[in-house]
Amino acid sequence: MATPRKSRPSAPDDLWQSGPVYSASGKPLARLVARPVREFLRIEAAGSILLLLAAAAALVWANSPWAASYDSLWHTHLALDVGPLHLDESLQHWVNDALMVIFFFVVGLEIKYELVNGDLRDPKAAALPIVAAVGGMLVPAGIYLALNPPGSAGSAGWGIPMATDIAFAVGVLGVLGRRIPSAARLFLLTLAIVDDIGAILVIAVFYTSDLSLGWLAAALALLAVMVLARRMRIWTIVVYVVLGVAVWFALLESGVHATLAGVAIGLLAPARPLLNEDVARGYAIDALRDHHIDPDELARLRFLLKESVSVVERLQATLHPVSAYVVLPVFALANAGVELGAIGEVFTAPVGLGIVLGLVLGKPVGITLASFVAVRLGLGRLPEGTTWPMVFGLGAVGGIGFTVSIFVAGLSFPGSDLLTEEAKIAILLASLIAAVVGVALLLASTRGSGAERHAEPHA
Repeated sequence: MATPRKSRPSAPDDLWQSGPVYSASGKPLARLVARPVREFLRIEAAGSILLLLAAAAALVWANSPWAASYDSLWHTHLALDVGPLHLDESLQHWVNDALMVIFFFVVGLEIKYELVNGDLRDPKAAALPIVAAVGGMLVPAGIYLALNPPGSAGSAGWGIPMATDIAFAVGVLGVLGRRIPSAARLFLLTLAIVDDIGAILVIAVFYTSDLSLGWLAAALALLAVMVLARRMRIWTIVVYVVLGVAVWFALLESGVHATLAGVAIGLLAPARPLLNEDVARGYAIDALRDHHIDPDELARLRFLLKESVSVVERLQATLHPVSAYVVLPVFALANAGVELGAIGEVFTAPVGLGIVLGLVLGKPVGITLASFVAVRLGLGRLPEGTTWPMVFGLGAVGGIGFTVSIFVAGLSFPGSDLLTEEAKIAILLASLIAAVVGVALLLASTRGSGAERHAEPHA
């Protein structure tokens, strides 16, 4: 999981030989726009704020007198013809099938990091959030299917209330600050990552249509080539970009959702550095002993420093801002624009009611119940400084489905725009209710509990 950035001290004046870069200068736009924007993007909850603003903009636009322009924009077709390659999709489909690959690639990187270096590396330590995540997926799906049994018009949407939106969950915990013990925060983040794994498996297995075994075999063969290239220590990023695009296209043609290419490639990325950090540092120090840097030494130093950090961590640091500040807001703008005229039906129609109850009630009940069973069976123990009411509050925050839930909703009802719109309205309402309820429960459960003593100090 990407760590929040720490603000860096401003560079001293004597560092600049030709004057500071524009953003560090005293010019009006730098002072009033560039630096404030940069500081805003360093806030942990900045991505969640942008995502919320994009969703709000889409809702206002789709319910304004200019609603026709919203539909016209996102249903505009873009065609790509390169030799035998021909793709003709609406702008919304390009966002969902292509741009969202970056988001799922970052998710794959986060999962890989946790499996190799993080909390998922130790099954015993990860047992409680893993069991809690499973409970938090099964109970909402069960509630939804109880209201939309197999064979009914809305039965295909059972995967919608299973998801937890990591960005918004992190944003809510960021708002609560020191009230939430660091161990409880880690519990929810690990749970959300396991939840992502579950959502990915559900999309791959249950939301695949018209499967083409030939194209699927081609995608798997290309992934095998990537594994072979890695074993041969081929370290040129261009090779993997070309192979990655080919994997994406093969999956798109196979019927498996193309965004899963991002997850697969992310899981293949090396999570351990190529170089020994201590040895590389020694070489770098030796290279600087003559107090002169020429182009060859610069290339050597860049290699030594870069390869002392794993590919997974470097790609996360590079792509996480792109995913959080560009991909997800554009996705929300393209998909959250639903007409709210039928908002009252959400609480009476089975699809809407199943989603709302699944996310708002099913998530906290499933997470808390599964956690209780795991603790009683000795599979895990509550995080330090965490109480059962706090676990229930964390479970309520886990009911913020948003991004992945909207994504699954777009796959669930391909022949019914009405059910898709109903599902999206229900997701937006349920996520808002879950956020408010989660914050209220966590505030109540931490009042006077001394949870602040266990919290991480702010940088």
